[in-house]
Amino acid sequence: MSDKNLMHYAVVTGILINSEGKFLITKRADWEKAFPGRWTVPGGKLEVLDYALREKDTPYHWYNIFEYLLKREVLEEVNLEIENIDYVTSMVYIRPDKIPCIIISLYADVKSEDVKLCNALTDFAWINLDEAKNYDLIEGIYDELVILSKKIKGKKVLWEKNN
Repeated sequence: MSDKNLMHYAVVTGILINSEGKFLITKRADWEKAFPGRWTVPGGKLEVLDYALREKDTPYHWYNIFEYLLKREVLEEVNLEIENIDYVTSMVYIRPDKIPCIIISLYADVKSEDVKLCNALTDFAWINLDEAKNYDLIEGIYDELVILSKKIKGKKVLWEKNN
């Protein structure tokens, strides 16, 4: 097996919830390679520097790497601080260059709602589940909002086709 067959990207996305229980979605710039002009949630790819420069939590391990990554990406993309991070679901997406991305979807509460977008994003909206249907969301984002909405109501749910 070649090294290319072992390569994956680890990506974290975050559904952010405000004090009214609405979700933050952002619109990708038209010049973005993947999903230009489509609506999504903040997130990004794990890089070695996301942990390598930090002191290990044990002699051999770093903990809470995805949570740390989400905090960094949210701050970079929408300039918000977050707390109460938890798990929604996970999936794999095969990029056009054939490299698989393992995507871990998390959610978090925002500490404020003063959104300032990075240059890769052109718009944002705070929406509820019904309003989400009015946006051209990247495939899977609506399903994740459904899963999270059920989770918030106390139901343990995994992704299912036609959720």
